[in-house]
Amino acid sequence: MRILGICCSPRKGGNTEILLQQALQGAAEAGAETEMFTVYDKDLKPCDGCNACRKEGVCHVQDDMQPLYGKLQAAQGIVYASPVYFWSVTSQGKMILDRLNSYYALAKLSGKVGGAIAVAGALGHVEVRNLLYSFFAWNHMFIADFVPAFATDKKEVRRDRHAMTCANLLGQKMVSIARAQQSYPEAFRIPLTVHVRDNLKIPSAPAKGRFQVGGEGAGAGLPT
Repeated sequence: MRILGICCSPRKGGNTEILLQQALQGAAEAGAETEMFTVYDKDLKPCDGCNACRKEGVCHVQDDMQPLYGKLQAAQGIVYASPVYFWSVTSQGKMILDRLNSYYALAKLSGKVGGAIAVAGALGHVEVRNLLYSFFAWNHMFIADFVPAFATDKKEVRRDRHAMTCANLLGQKMVSIARAQQSYPEAFRIPLTVHVRDNLKIPSAPAKGRFQVGGEGAGAGLPT
């Protein structure tokens, strides 16, 4: 059992890293092996939109994302932790999400357990939660829970007893869910829209620039 933590804070030893360490400690207490991937010491580049990964399953951009791909595959649970930057994750955190563009179509994260952590001075927790929950759901992961924390100054989060306790229990909860070994049926490990488009070879109407009802040549071209 392996739980991977992804710390999206550009600040070493900051509040987000502290809270993520607490979650990984909880996972370790529940018997899991844990590992943390930090962005502050990594060279990460944005997705360039080439879409080659959708066919090959491999990103051509060579940077410090490459080792992360293997770590994601080896983990049964993934804790994604970020400070709130303008009501979203950090730019480094968003780059990681974007560079996993092919994963949902190839079901590489399907059945894994996802946990989310957000640290803010006042606002933005819900927006980060919604983004990460959407990522988990689109990749057909099982969502464990979300931990919000309030902190600004470095190491201030240690005084947020509620968040620290929740983070520890998040790690334990993720291990418990992962041990249940739940999985989606093989035919439904990817989003339905992707399955219908790629496997059943039925294009969506917007992709063709028109509306279709009932297949090729059917209907009056009106949306329903």
